[in-house]
Amino acid sequence: MTQDGTDKPGTPGEEKKPLVEYPSVYEYKVMGKATVEETPGFEEHVRSLFRRKLGSEVSPDSIHVQHSRKGKFVSLSVSVLLLSEEQRRAIYAELHQDPRIVYYL
Repeated sequence: MTQDGTDKPGTPGEEKKPLVEYPSVYEYKVMGKATVEETPGFEEHVRSLFRRKLGSEVSPDSIHVQHSRKGKFVSLSVSVLLLSEEQRRAIYAELHQDPRIVYYL
């Protein structure tokens, strides 16, 4: 147990507060390999993945692209409005299954 009580078990019958309150803007970090011919393709691939799971278009303004120092990887920060925990988890499950994605947060 820590001094601030963060590891303190809940009182029986007490409901835990959710870590994220919905609706909420949530940011995902998605990384993939960057090759000259795939760099624009990877961003569009990730946008389409989010479009499928959310049922709506993801604004290009909601995606920040950053290339690794040596240019081997591309990282996307994608901010989206989530309505539920189930929606957040469904997107993570989709990211986990995608072979083009090498890392995600």
